[in-house]
Amino acid sequence: MNNADEKGGTAPSEKNILQTALEAETFKTLLAAVKAAGLENTLNSHGPFTVFAPNDEAFGKLPAGALDGLLKDKVKLASVLTYHVVAEKLMAKDLNDESAEKTEQGTDIAITEKDGMMLINNAKILQKDIECTNGVIHVIDTVLMPK
Repeated sequence: MNNADEKGGTAPSEKNILQTALEAETFKTLLAAVKAAGLENTLNSHGPFTVFAPNDEAFGKLPAGALDGLLKDKVKLASVLTYHVVAEKLMAKDLNDESAEKTEQGTDIAITEKDGMMLINNAKILQKDIECTNGVIHVIDTVLMPK
């Protein structure tokens, strides 16, 4: 994931979303959660998907015990994880201020811009447009929680 291009994104990868996240080594918690929820096959499928991927630091910001609780409740964990996924490939240029996108979880996430920073709900996009064979990853700094 260090193959940044001149536009701030990355050159298209020969790997799918799951393989790209594994190679990055900054999504260990997310990958463990995906495995615990049984969603590996989904992220290995053809897609296309947009994944707003919380990095390990984002999971570290959860309240004490929250992650352990999610990992013990497969249904709730799957709901939280699918809230980070949109079933289409949305590059940063496709994310419009003051819009919403329906997630695989079934509810919308809000897209806004504040001080030149694109936000997904209240999560900042730290790295955008990491292209994969089955979609795109945008790295975010906060775990999104559905209502």
